Amino acid sequence: MTITEAQALMLLTADVAWAVTCVNKSVTAEINQNQFDAMVDFCFNLGCAVFGQSMLLRMLNAGDYDGAAKQFVRWNKADGRVLAGLTRRRRSCSAGR
Repeated sequence: MTITEAQALMLLTADVAWAVTCVNKSVTAEINQNQFDAMVDFCFNLGCAVFGQSMLLRMLNAGDYDGAAKQFVRWNKADGRVLAGLTRRRRSCSAGR
C-alpha cells in the first residue's frame, strides 16, 4: 500500500486525536509545545487512564518540571521486561527537560 505524505499526516492526526484530548484535559500546568508533544506521545503509548494516574502527571501539574522529566525513565518496560531501546528513548526525554 502506498499513501501520500498528506494522507499519512491525516491518518496520524486521526490516530493521536484521543491522546491530544487526554493531555488537554489532564495537564493543568503551563507547558511549551515540546512538552505538550512529549506528553501526547507518552499518553499515546500508555493510554489515558495510566497517564492520568501517573506520578509524572502529578509532578507536572504541581509545577515540578524537573521531577516530572525524571519520571520518564521509570517507563522503560513492555510486558514486564526492561527494553534497552525504550530505556534510551526515555533517558533522552528525561535529559531534554
